[in-house]
Amino acid sequence: MRKIITFVLTFIVTATFSVAQDARKIQQSVDKAVGYLRTTQDASGGWITQRTTIGPTAVILSGLLEAGVSVDDPMVVKALKLLESATNDNGGVYTPDGFLQNYETCVAVMCFAKANEAFKKKHSKEPYKDLLAKADKFLRQQQHTEENNNTKPEDPNYGGIGYGELIKRPDLSNMQFFLDALKASGAKEDDPAIQKALVFVSRCQNLESEHNTMPFLTRNAENLDGGFIYYNQPEPDGTKATEGLRSYGGMTYAGLKSMIYAGLTKEDIRYKAAFGWIAKNYTVKENPGRGTAGLYYYYQTMAKTFDVLGLPQFEDSDGKRHNWRSDLSEHLISIQKENGSWVNENTQYMENDANLVTGYALLALALCLPE
Repeated sequence: MRKIITFVLTFIVTATFSVAQDARKIQQSVDKAVGYLRTTQDASGGWITQRTTIGPTAVILSGLLEAGVSVDDPMVVKALKLLESATNDNGGVYTPDGFLQNYETCVAVMCFAKANEAFKKKHSKEPYKDLLAKADKFLRQQQHTEENNNTKPEDPNYGGIGYGELIKRPDLSNMQFFLDALKASGAKEDDPAIQKALVFVSRCQNLESEHNTMPFLTRNAENLDGGFIYYNQPEPDGTKATEGLRSYGGMTYAGLKSMIYAGLTKEDIRYKAAFGWIAKNYTVKENPGRGTAGLYYYYQTMAKTFDVLGLPQFEDSDGKRHNWRSDLSEHLISIQKENGSWVNENTQYMENDANLVTGYALLALALCLPE
């Protein structure tokens, strides 16, 4: 009995030390990243990227707040003021002459909601409560539904949301940010907007079922693996009829997370298929199906999804157990630049921009910190 007790105590002490050591390494990496972002913030309070300022600034600020940087920190104060100044009369938070109204508003909402949480704990106030209510109303009006865009349930776009006025066509990436924003504003799984979103999300899955009878499935038999694609009406690229229909990591994690938000459980065929795809394709070395394209977007989506799943340990299809927090944080720390940033050599999706990518990495690392 004494030997058993000694073994158990030794195991607990060793595990506790390991967790503390992981947390220390992650915090050191976070501190380096925060230090880097202090040097690249623009005088206006934002972080300028190749196309826009508002969206990436909101991503970066969300990462900073998620990582525990104080709402009273001068860098955060300046960034919040910039985002607040981008609020439009219709409630959206975006660059007026841009084309990313919905995307920018979604990530801004996530930012303001996180800031409100921090203000409430520290100062017993919620300065962005009214702003969030107006932004929530704006976003709901952009969804493709009967009321907003005269979109019928049989329409492939039904329940979806796109970038904004110039690109109304919905996609799963904008959808995941839309649902993140609704959840951040307090929406529950039975919210009509979330349930309508589930219709669109289900139609982006490489799975034929009563929930998905999209035409692309009939020419996509080799790819019906339960994973997710970006858009449910992709056009052939001229070389292969199924090009663009292959499942990939970033969208599959986004799809599963979105379904969980809508209340799907492990018993649902859609949940099972998506989880099965992830079990077969688990990795932190690449964005499965896309390689280095959208890699850091994949990391933050992966971390958010596992966090929502509530799984500290994950078993892949080979029966191997993974501590996803350790796997992801160790890899991110190993590829962090000396100056504290991250950057993707693949230029797709602006991931060669160190500011944006460092924001994504911070979001992922913050969720890797031990609970």
